[in-house]
Amino acid sequence: MTLPTFGPLVLHTERLTLRRLVPADAEALFDVHSDAQVMRYWSTPPWSDLERARQSIESDMQPDHLRLAIERTDRAGLIGTCSLFDFHVPSRRAELGYALALAHWGRGYMHEALTAFVEHAFTTLSLNRLEADIDPRNDGSRKSLERLGFKKEGHLRERWIVDGEVSDSGLYGLLRADWKAA
Repeated sequence: MTLPTFGPLVLHTERLTLRRLVPADAEALFDVHSDAQVMRYWSTPPWSDLERARQSIESDMQPDHLRLAIERTDRAGLIGTCSLFDFHVPSRRAELGYALALAHWGRGYMHEALTAFVEHAFTTLSLNRLEADIDPRNDGSRKSLERLGFKKEGHLRERWIVDGEVSDSGLYGLLRADWKAA
């Protein structure tokens, strides 16, 4: 298996559209990643410069990861992202990441987006395993993963130091066979 190619891609759900990011998304992407509450449990501090968003979108053109914008079907504009990265091609696995603007928390948007994204990963991309690394204090993220069928498979102590704050990692995994069975 070779690394999947990520050309134009659009996924639709009942309320959302997932699509490739474009340069016009820079301000909205910056708004998400500069919010201290959204970034509270990330492995990087909140962004402080709009240029970081522009560079991030430009890097999305590289073939080593896939990041899609999440937007509501009733209103244009990025409200979050979901990503696959750190592909290990021989093992057909990748890591899953995601972020959602604070104004859209608690409405089921991330679960809806990730359900379509995980389905795409296991079917179209033929991945066998997805992994996620979250801060164990992030109950919202943990609940999202568990609702999708991810299982906690490990705990790494003091794995991250972000802006001087030390935190652990909870490691989660989901197999294609388990996804299909559910």
